[in-house]
Amino acid sequence: MRNINSLSFPAAERIRRVSESLFTSAETSDDPPAMWKLAQTFCRIVTTCAFDLKVYGEENVPERGGVLLVANHQSYLDPVLIGVRLPRQLSYMAKSELFENPRAARLLRWLHSFPVHQGTADVGAVRETIVRLRSGRALAIFPEGSRTSDGQMLPMQRGVALVIRRAKVPVIPVAIFGAYEAWPITEPMFRPAHIRVWYGKPMELAQLPEPEILRIIDRSLRGMFRTLKTSETPPGDRITAQ
Repeated sequence: MRNINSLSFPAAERIRRVSESLFTSAETSDDPPAMWKLAQTFCRIVTTCAFDLKVYGEENVPERGGVLLVANHQSYLDPVLIGVRLPRQLSYMAKSELFENPRAARLLRWLHSFPVHQGTADVGAVRETIVRLRSGRALAIFPEGSRTSDGQMLPMQRGVALVIRRAKVPVIPVAIFGAYEAWPITEPMFRPAHIRVWYGKPMELAQLPEPEILRIIDRSLRGMFRTLKTSETPPGDRITAQ
């Protein structure tokens, strides 16, 4: 087998470009790279088989432009559940401890994640969030700040309101139900369960005071969460095909 350096320049350049396209995409592009699509297909199969995943309202997520997805945090599965059925790639904010393992750090950065130091005023993480949103990326955060310990929602943290006011992008509430039953915080591994994810309508909140932003997000997520808990299909939103 010939070394790539021995190939003609056009052939080597084609191989290099194909290789790069598998693992990377431009920061301002909404088109997922090939490896993201491959991983998404694998995760779609797993989440359908293991969790009978149903997703509602994904048409509410715009295909282009900066948008902030705010979701309740039930388990380690949540980042996968939010992005597995969307046609565009998401960025994520992840706690800094997860980046201490070099292999995990490489995987997280490949998934367009960046670290945040919980329990502190992490100005760098807030700045990175705003930069990504203003550059046109879709970004998902969990405004409760940590996973639930009992399946119920936690209070919203103030940082999300600051991001919304400064980034000035649409906000989409995302309710997750069933992920806690699939992987509670006390268990080392997930188990089969029925999971539902619901994307709400985009909201323009940047001009509101921070307390009002938090109140609206809290009310929206709690209302959607209760609906998923008590109803098989959220009213007014269609279910995606398997």
